[in-house]
Amino acid sequence: MSILSILFINLCMIVSIFSNNSEAKTFSFKEATIDDIQIAFKQNKLTSRQLVEYYLGEIQKANPILKGIIEVNPDALFLADKADQERKSGALLSSRLHGIPVLIKDNIATKDKLNTTAGSLALVGSIVPQDAGVVKKLRKAGAIILGKATMTEWAAFRSGILPSGWNGRLGQALNPYVASADPSGSSTGSATSVAANLAAVSLGTETAGSILYPSNANSVVGIKPTVGLTSRAGVIPISHRQDTVGPICRTVSDAVEVLDVIVGFDRDDFPATKKASTYIPHGGYRQFLKADGLKDKRLGILKDLFGSNDIKAYQHHFNTLRQKGAVLVDNLEIPNIDLVYTAIVNAQDIALFAEFKMDLNAYLKKLVHTRVRSLADVIAFNKISVSEKFKEYGQDIMVTAEKTNGIGKLEREALRNITKVCKYGFEKMMKVNKLDALLSPGPDIASLLAIGGYPGINVPAGYDKSGVPFGLSFGGLKGSEPTLIEIAYGFEQATHIRKPPPSHPR
Repeated sequence: MSILSILFINLCMIVSIFSNNSEAKTFSFKEATIDDIQIAFKQNKLTSRQLVEYYLGEIQKANPILKGIIEVNPDALFLADKADQERKSGALLSSRLHGIPVLIKDNIATKDKLNTTAGSLALVGSIVPQDAGVVKKLRKAGAIILGKATMTEWAAFRSGILPSGWNGRLGQALNPYVASADPSGSSTGSATSVAANLAAVSLGTETAGSILYPSNANSVVGIKPTVGLTSRAGVIPISHRQDTVGPICRTVSDAVEVLDVIVGFDRDDFPATKKASTYIPHGGYRQFLKADGLKDKRLGILKDLFGSNDIKAYQHHFNTLRQKGAVLVDNLEIPNIDLVYTAIVNAQDIALFAEFKMDLNAYLKKLVHTRVRSLADVIAFNKISVSEKFKEYGQDIMVTAEKTNGIGKLEREALRNITKVCKYGFEKMMKVNKLDALLSPGPDIASLLAIGGYPGINVPAGYDKSGVPFGLSFGGLKGSEPTLIEIAYGFEQATHIRKPPPSHPR
């Protein structure tokens, strides 16, 4: 090849690179929604590679401080190039998540070069048998696995004094708005990283508040789906009865886009996903993104959830809800409230301790390779690992769980009590008052939703005097996601409260 030919090729490459960079510069990456990204893809103003490169650059700058991402996928750029090639070839794209980078909580298995550890050093180097059910659905949709989000170690089921967002692998995650504020958990990094624009969208998990709480604390939208609506196969468990996987995103519409992809039957999580699949509406969830979604909705306000200070803080939101056509039913009381609190505080713990040991042992036994095969092995590992800070944080929850021996008389009684209070407490109140949803200041409704496997959505609602975010949560009966989405989207569109965090947390 002549020197002139080589010079011409190099010049073309430089022009192409300059052209691509110029097009990308016209795209506003910060706070970009899935819709923004897909429009830019179609107009050839953006590629998946440019999008991934942007997030990798932001991660490199901010993650050493925020500690929201525990690992970046070394194949992320390769997957981005693959997505770009598919789009360029004119192939029929399977989903609106095609080419979109997704951050995955570190307790959700990925069969790739990433670890799946629930933040624990005990599982570093372990090999999972396959992708988690929700990850399979993401890959099928053409999404790019960007990396693993940090989390409270073992989803906060190691110790009662373990700080939210801390784990032995990465240390303490920070709230991107106010460094001294609680980043909450256990899906800490899924919330903080999306809030700080280190990823487009993310997945979290919840057993009792782990999506709603960090979403509230970091000014993002979190959807806690009905248990079984999304597969838990391949998720490091606490309880098959309460665990669920859901999206954490900057907007309701993005969260719904992700939800549409990850819901549905999974033979590896049977019969829960089979039963819950009957709740999935024909045509998916996007159709419920209605600006007038609040019209004629009956929203309940519980005495026990909203104190006098909460009423003052949320009064303007109540006014907005009414102005948009919602009917607020206040001063409500849950029937048998004392029994409900007993179930939340006592019966739930009794059941979770036994379920955790059984479910975790079953998960660990299925791993292709691991240094720990049981909860007892994890407890022993924590005692000898300096980085796990056993002396500082202990592992009282794990020790209590290890002492259980399956579902015995005590556990069966606890489970019966939980079923009873759900039916004659929360469900009765919702049905008698013909409520579409129950309102909650922040995530205070989380425990009530957890014990019955009910869905909930958190939407940003404001910032206190120090700049710490807070949200408004909506909870409903099983399968009520369509109604909750209408309500959450209607509220979001009426308020537009979310704002990105400062470049450095205060």
